[in-house]
Amino acid sequence: MATQSRVDADVVVVGAGNAAITAALAAREQGADVLVLEASSKELRGGNSRFSGGIFRFAHDGIEHLKPILTEEGRHWADKVIVEAYEPDRFQGDIDLVCQGRSDADLFRTLIERSYETVAWMAGYGVRWELVVDKLFDPKNFDPTKTYVVPPGGAVRATNEGVGLMYDLFGAAERAGVRIMYDAPAHELLMDGATCRGVKVRGRDGFVDVYGKAVVLGCGGFESNPEMRLRYLGEGWDLVKVRGTRFNMGTMLMQALAAGAAPAGHWGGAHASPLDSNAPPVGELHLTDRLSRYSYPYSVLVNRHGDRFVDEGEDEVWLTYAKTGWAIRSQPSAVAWQIFDAKTVHLLEPRYSTGTPIEADSLDDLAAKCGIDAERLGRTVAEFNAACQGGEFDPFHKDGLRTRPESLGVPKSHWAQPIDSPPYTAYGVTCGITFTYGGLKIDTDAQVIDTTGQPMPGLYATGEIAGGFFFHNYAAGSGLMRGAVFGRIAGDRAGRLAKG
Repeated sequence: MATQSRVDADVVVVGAGNAAITAALAAREQGADVLVLEASSKELRGGNSRFSGGIFRFAHDGIEHLKPILTEEGRHWADKVIVEAYEPDRFQGDIDLVCQGRSDADLFRTLIERSYETVAWMAGYGVRWELVVDKLFDPKNFDPTKTYVVPPGGAVRATNEGVGLMYDLFGAAERAGVRIMYDAPAHELLMDGATCRGVKVRGRDGFVDVYGKAVVLGCGGFESNPEMRLRYLGEGWDLVKVRGTRFNMGTMLMQALAAGAAPAGHWGGAHASPLDSNAPPVGELHLTDRLSRYSYPYSVLVNRHGDRFVDEGEDEVWLTYAKTGWAIRSQPSAVAWQIFDAKTVHLLEPRYSTGTPIEADSLDDLAAKCGIDAERLGRTVAEFNAACQGGEFDPFHKDGLRTRPESLGVPKSHWAQPIDSPPYTAYGVTCGITFTYGGLKIDTDAQVIDTTGQPMPGLYATGEIAGGFFFHNYAAGSGLMRGAVFGRIAGDRAGRLAKG
């Protein structure tokens, strides 16, 4: 083995996604010499953030409040959409709803209060923002005489989604003088009791000790590690497909716990959403998130037996998609089919173009092509159709078009209209995991807290490695927002510590 070497910096940031790079930028603002450790090559850099849809959920006062942070091109749809105000109380209400009131109140209060200012701060570093219009709906189907409602909590994204987000952030880091070491997987923390002194990096020929006055962990959860998925999420989770990076193995999460950090959050929970059943086992950068399948509110979602198993129209898709993957995972073979008829197939989001539809003029033929029990599928659809009450269907807003509550074991709360207009179209879906919810306990200064309840000097955490934010379910865009808010806080505190 080669002789062990040493590298020094003021602040060491582990990871190179949205959370880590915002931390690096904030530390540089304090004059710190910042070194980022990225496990991947330069070509594969960017973590899960690069695979994301780039949506940020933040509090705002409506479309006029959004316009100043949008690029000129990003405001293109501003006069064609309605974006209501997303007040802090509404943001908190959505989180309390999806996470069943279990999220850490102090952490989320900090996230919400600092969300808009953080997005504006990122814009100052060159991150380009635009309205989310073509993510869930294909603009070619828009009526130019109408305006359309965009969910206010998911109204803004980075231009060119996660790819554009990380392009802009890396550009900002390079301009700011942040150093980045690639092919540098963090192996363990260099600890002096409860105080963190640096990070040991595993190289091809030996180890490198990277010392810093402060360390920020922004290196993700354990969703890429099948052994840990099985250990914490349960049977069958070692076999699910990973929507993002293959580098989030949970190494530093385990190392921090071994060093005395306290665990926090929902260790048996994860963001898991509907993914094309033919998706590769791990995310590929040329596809990013384009194998996601989120138009299921307009479908009936059935398993291989032909049975429905979830309320497809429970709420807006941004508040249900991250738990729908769990429901699919629990079905036979972890596979299901979204079935549309001619009335709604034109509403499929553009990402469906990456898949191969299964089409037929009858449900029996469709079942045969999909390998679904035809008799039970026919019965399921007939019972569903009979339970539909009729009314005005509004694909762009929660329309209250629900099934008769006494008619079905599994109701449909919105967008319930009969599946009765051939040809019928089906897309096979499975469960795709994005990130895990369990992580390290942190305070509102992003300091890692140890098992005695005390901050661990010199150690900070942000992004998916930090627990206490999400339980059971997830609201779209709140993960990237969490990473950026607490990345900025962590970097600021680490930079101040290093310089002062």
